[in-house]
Amino acid sequence: MEATSWVSYAAAWLGVLALLLLSRHLRRRKLNLPPGPKPWPIIGNLNLISNLPHRSIHALSQKYGPIMQLKFGSFPVVVGSSVEMAKAFLKTHDVTFAGRPKIAAGKHTTYNYSDITWSPYGPYWRQARKMCIMELFSNKRLESYEYIRREEMSALIRGLYESSNTNILLKDHLSTVSLNVISRMVLGKKYTDKSEDSIVSPDEFKKMLDELFLLSGVLNIGDSIPWLDFLDLQGYIKRMKALSKKLDRFLEHVLDEHIENKKAEGFVATDMVDVLLQLADDPNLEVKLERHGVKAFTQDLIAGGTESSAVTVEWAISELLKKPEIFKKATEELDRVIGRERWVEEKDIVNLPFVDAIAKETMRLHPVAPMLVPRLAREDCLVAGYDIPKGTRILVSVWTIGRDPKLWENPDEFCPERFIGKDIDVKGQDFELLPFGSGRRMCPGYSLGIKVIHSTLANLLHGFTWRLADGMKIEDLNMEEIFGLSTPKKFPLVAVPEPRLPAHVYSL
Repeated sequence: MEATSWVSYAAAWLGVLALLLLSRHLRRRKLNLPPGPKPWPIIGNLNLISNLPHRSIHALSQKYGPIMQLKFGSFPVVVGSSVEMAKAFLKTHDVTFAGRPKIAAGKHTTYNYSDITWSPYGPYWRQARKMCIMELFSNKRLESYEYIRREEMSALIRGLYESSNTNILLKDHLSTVSLNVISRMVLGKKYTDKSEDSIVSPDEFKKMLDELFLLSGVLNIGDSIPWLDFLDLQGYIKRMKALSKKLDRFLEHVLDEHIENKKAEGFVATDMVDVLLQLADDPNLEVKLERHGVKAFTQDLIAGGTESSAVTVEWAISELLKKPEIFKKATEELDRVIGRERWVEEKDIVNLPFVDAIAKETMRLHPVAPMLVPRLAREDCLVAGYDIPKGTRILVSVWTIGRDPKLWENPDEFCPERFIGKDIDVKGQDFELLPFGSGRRMCPGYSLGIKVIHSTLANLLHGFTWRLADGMKIEDLNMEEIFGLSTPKKFPLVAVPEPRLPAHVYSL
């Protein structure tokens, strides 16, 4: 009898609970999600994404509109691909979408999300951003390193002059100058020269960075389908862990060397690692900057400052080889403003609007990060009448924005003249052109990147006439790209530099 009573009592409570759950379900508002293709079980829409995700997503946006929802495995991904949507995600609701998704690259190659790029939004990241703005990339700091950029530019010009009238792999020269500039600014010395006391060879140093660029941008299956992560089906996790050990060995050596130098009498901080170590010793920091954080920041500074300028300038020269009339306009401006007896300095760029236009047009057509670094919705939000639930990953397709026929006439054509007389900049305020992003999580080193891109491009155009390798025609020039942390040419440009200034200028 007692057992029957207990069962009845339990059944009554279960009935009440079921009614409550049903009532709650009925009251819950049905979400109005952005349009998009129907996802498959388990994989979502990954079947629609090629090895060039930015192109696949661009094609989908043409069908589903400027805001659409995809499913990458079990994770919702909302893509904004218009000026209005970029402004909504990066400005209007900037704080809401200031998070970062936790992916394997951030975990395994940046000391468990301890760097500037992948650290979650919060006190640690805000402190890192403040360090970048106030210390590492302040105008005063960048001006103090101008002599480094000038010396390495001279070395680039001399190297190209010595290779005059021969086929060269331009990317090698551009990567070397970028890496040398960043190494000296961040680490205090170059690691591209052979040295007995160097912990890594020049080739090993470059290979580590190339691997980092690749692995930071891959579409890792485990990031979309977490329960498959342990299988490491593509082998990326194994490679990330191996790379992390190599990078850590190098960065440990760098920090030990700098800490030892600090003990010297009259020590003065001369590079960015010195500055980071000083900041780490500050007892007033809101969040203590641990040793692994200094290493993560250092790695970010090296990687972020090396690839973007080299990739952009290579794309620019490639486009100019297809349009010799644009090259002619640029050299006419350079001869008029600079003359033929000196090289272009950073302060000259403001007087070279056509060279600046070439740089902008290159960044429009070939953005280094075509979908920027993914963001994460930190809370529920309403955008353009659509519900964006907390935890949704956000992509902003600057690739699509740069090809929007409503914004750009003949958008697939390389035409720097479109920027002449237009007040459009790349500093994150003009949403038609966002190569460095916008808002709180905009690339903190954009000002340095702009300086290096402008200076390198201007001097390559001023000092040399460029032509394709012997026997190669313009129609043979391949303009395909590969996708990673950056988006470089699939087939590196082989070109021939021919001096166009008096011989004595190349020894200046």
